[in-house]
Amino acid sequence: MSLFFCLFFLSLSAFAGAEAPRQDEVLEQVEAPPGGDFVLDSVNGPLDTRQLRGKSIFLYFGYTRCPDVCPTSLSFLTQALSELSDEELQKTVSIFVSVDPQHDTVESLADYVEYFHPNLIGVTGTEEAVAKVAKQYGAQYYEVELEGSAFGYAVNHSAATYLIAPDGELRFIFPHETPPEVLLQAVRHLNAGN
Repeated sequence: MSLFFCLFFLSLSAFAGAEAPRQDEVLEQVEAPPGGDFVLDSVNGPLDTRQLRGKSIFLYFGYTRCPDVCPTSLSFLTQALSELSDEELQKTVSIFVSVDPQHDTVESLADYVEYFHPNLIGVTGTEEAVAKVAKQYGAQYYEVELEGSAFGYAVNHSAATYLIAPDGELRFIFPHETPPEVLLQAVRHLNAGN
């Protein structure tokens, strides 16, 4: 099974009136990571994606001390979520998986995601649990030392946003800085039963 890795460097006008991104607008095809269900910890207890069947799920891997990539991606996601009606939001969940489980607690994640959108849930787990979920989705990350920085380290990580269909199948992988309009059209497409 292959999944189209959506590289949307095309004009947004190409998407006007479209139900979802078209396959002929995709520039590169790659083998899909398997995706799949997982259980990680949130401030409200364990979050099990099996319990989210019937909802579309945006999934993003990052960390709360990320200086630029995470805030940009989450801001774009927030813009898309802000365009959804209350009814559409009830069919959509957004999950932020911390790739820095040594430093990000469920409490710090809850505080962090609160700045972006109430639909966003921050989750973490043991290093092994987070690594397993990242591998399921093809996300990569590693810690690097940064002399002279306030934290002394950074976590280099992939910056894709994943969109999982209500049936639990990974459907879209969007690269960093995918326009909010594209995210919005894709989630509406899935929420409409497509």
